[in-house]
Amino acid sequence: MRKLIFAINVTLDGFADHTAMIADSELHDFFTDLLGSTDIILFGRTTYQLMEDFWPAADKDPGSTESMLRFAERINSMPKIVFSRTLKEVHWSNTRLIKENMVEEVRNLQQQPGRNLAIGSISLANTFMKLGLIDEYRLLVHPVILGKGKRLFEELDNRINLKLADTKKFDSGVVVLHYLCSECREHEK
Repeated sequence: MRKLIFAINVTLDGFADHTAMIADSELHDFFTDLLGSTDIILFGRTTYQLMEDFWPAADKDPGSTESMLRFAERINSMPKIVFSRTLKEVHWSNTRLIKENMVEEVRNLQQQPGRNLAIGSISLANTFMKLGLIDEYRLLVHPVILGKGKRLFEELDNRINLKLADTKKFDSGVVVLHYLCSECREHEK
């Protein structure tokens, strides 16, 4: 059974704003490795459009580093699903648009054989958290206090107990907190 993994960059005060993060080689390598353990990445519209604006052409950007190019190669080649009722079409390679039955689609994907599924969207993560579908959380806490923005878990209205599985510290001061959901379907066994 596939695990559903949510990995996200967050500031120390709980905001998820990609412009405030330390986007260095350790960060890109971490996400490249994480995507290497997954078969499919799931996006909401906003995150999909943000990612699709840069990564397909990252190899043409003179500012792209080796670690960015490795990440681009991985994410560009892997299957992606975008859940959106408003998008008409998607253009990024290996991307499928789903307009309805998001939860049913994810539950079906979890039951299929294969490697894990990754969530690349706060809105999707909030929906899946409420339903107990997320098996693992990887919070990359950046040494930044932002003071405003989109809070990571602001839509959550119930408690979810987690078990710390691992921690890792990057040279930049980013700390990776790897949690298992103690109440989710995979960890009840």
